[in-house]
Amino acid sequence: MNAMAPLPSLIPENAPFSTEQRAWLNGFFSAYLGVNGETDGGGSAEENEPEDFPWHDASLAMPERLELAKEAKPERKLMAAMAQLDCGQCGYLCQTYAEAVWSGAESDMGRCVPGGKETQRKLKELITALEGERGTPVSAPVAKPTGIHGFSRDRPALATLVDAHPLNRPGSAKDVRHVVLDLSTTDVTYEAGDSLGVFARKNPQLVQAVLDRIGATGEEMVAFDGEALPLRQVLLSKVDIARPSDECMLFLATRAFNGEEALKLQALAEGKGPPDLSDADLLDLLQAFPSVSPSLPGLLKSLDRLQPRLYSIASSSKAHPREVHLTVSAVRWDNNDRTRTGIGSCYLADFAKPGDVIPVFVQKSHGFAPPADDNVPAIMVGPGTGIAPFRAFLEEREARGAASGRKGGRNWLFFGDQKRATDFLYEDQIVDWQRRGLLDRLDLAFSRDQAEKIYVQTRMRENAAELWTWLEQGAHFYVCGDAKRMARDVEDTLLWIAAEHGGKSAGEAKAWLDGLVKAGRYQRDVY
Repeated sequence: MNAMAPLPSLIPENAPFSTEQRAWLNGFFSAYLGVNGETDGGGSAEENEPEDFPWHDASLAMPERLELAKEAKPERKLMAAMAQLDCGQCGYLCQTYAEAVWSGAESDMGRCVPGGKETQRKLKELITALEGERGTPVSAPVAKPTGIHGFSRDRPALATLVDAHPLNRPGSAKDVRHVVLDLSTTDVTYEAGDSLGVFARKNPQLVQAVLDRIGATGEEMVAFDGEALPLRQVLLSKVDIARPSDECMLFLATRAFNGEEALKLQALAEGKGPPDLSDADLLDLLQAFPSVSPSLPGLLKSLDRLQPRLYSIASSSKAHPREVHLTVSAVRWDNNDRTRTGIGSCYLADFAKPGDVIPVFVQKSHGFAPPADDNVPAIMVGPGTGIAPFRAFLEEREARGAASGRKGGRNWLFFGDQKRATDFLYEDQIVDWQRRGLLDRLDLAFSRDQAEKIYVQTRMRENAAELWTWLEQGAHFYVCGDAKRMARDVEDTLLWIAAEHGGKSAGEAKAWLDGLVKAGRYQRDVY
């Protein structure tokens, strides 16, 4: 979202917790319950005044976000270094993760998966630069609530993989899967707009190659988080070997018997070093520096914990009781003469098999949901895998009878991808919705079906007058997909429509859009 409401004070001021503990608990329970906004009672007017976070926008580059936060208090500067998605993979929101790091309640600065090393390095840099303002960190990490089974990364439920079949037709340049998980042995429930956290296992071939390089069988029992586990299991599912931490590179430098290799590893840990190793995984490093001979305890301690992967849920529980569906693009690319695979996507597409049990949890949405009023129109912009939550929205609205001719809730979908013949995801279902009247409008944008590139924002401009009419009639506007390009282009197009068809100045258009955000009528699920 472009703006974020202040966290409610769910934990009373007189509860037996420190300020830092209260902040963490407020963030945890507001995320779990999907609560935001102002709270009643208690504090002063200044305390209850909504705080503005202009940097809380995933479409902004980090330098832009940091510039917007340069006059803010230290924990807000740390917040500006986060990826701004409030995705929940770290176990916090962007705000509460930053507060926990600043207070010392959270020592792991590598939990922001979408922010990656850029966020991790910037957090360390800011902590060092702002240390004089920090005061005394809490003496021990805050004990985290375990949460409800299946609704917390600390207590996942066990789902069973049913299917992961391709959605693209032969000849496509992409491999998008429709993933079906069975929840019938769990108590997990979800709503349209929620996300599913998946604890993936890494490419077993990559793990085997690492074991071969360090001369291990994988059956060695190692101590990890208070347990004795086989080394192969730890490398497969516990630590991140696809994106080794700076601490890992520094550790490997201490285990290099060649001085030049040690210096290169130290440079890599500082964001320098050989350019071809800037995105190296652990196997790359071990192969590039043959003099390195790591000890197992030191190596495992230096690696970041593997974080769960989150996916927008692509189904309504009303339409699919006891199942949850995902729309997952399998990520594969070639680098340094090896084929690399996305951790979560290729686990679901390639490595997990039907019948496999997968730890999952539901990440409640922060207001991203179909209109509660079935009479309210909905405009949905979801190219590519961004269609996922809108498949859930439309199944939900159909199940609730919020279709034109029944309760009157009109639906307008913008979908796009590369080629209609191969990349029209869920084509049969979407076309059937249009035929039966659930979809009042369907606008498609297949960028490579003609010489001139056509995108969803192109179709928005072509239908600008009608879009403005829908918005003036109270429609909710949703967008899901790429934050850096598509979502920003869609927002710029909305501002253009407000100026062109609403007669607003640039400043008035921005204020109008901010008003939609505050009213919950402009919602984004971007990544």
